[in-house]
Amino acid sequence: MAMSVGGEGGDDAPISDINTTPLVDVMLVLLIIFLITVPVVLQTVPLKLPTVRNEPTVTKPENVNLSVKADAAGNCQVYWGIEKVSSKELLDRSVQKLKDEIAKQGGPQNVTPDTLPEAHIRGDQSTPYKCIGGVVSTLSQAGFLKVGFISQPETPS
Repeated sequence: MAMSVGGEGGDDAPISDINTTPLVDVMLVLLIIFLITVPVVLQTVPLKLPTVRNEPTVTKPENVNLSVKADAAGNCQVYWGIEKVSSKELLDRSVQKLKDEIAKQGGPQNVTPDTLPEAHIRGDQSTPYKCIGGVVSTLSQAGFLKVGFISQPETPS
């Protein structure tokens, strides 16, 4: 460390060096103030995000079980049970399934959202979103109110 003990002009000579310590102190204080206030100022859309729960599915015999995966070329493959179906067949079968269920319950006046069948989709992990999104869209067009996704629960270690 260097210290000015005196110079050529004596003790009363002005020092021409700038003291940067107060400048650094002020800059650090401003930095801390900005770091604290910026997250408060950011505006976000208030959302209530869902909490993840592992709920066992209630399998009813009238529910539709679908499996979706992509082949090596990236083409979507949809299986109704174990039978492969095209998009048109999926729509036709879905509409027919709902019509049969409504007729079995005695007409539309007796149907509630809880009594309608659900569609359960099992999607392969490497399946592109377009495949699963297309199946959900087709089921929505057919009139299914409840579409669920079946996943493999984690094994406790």
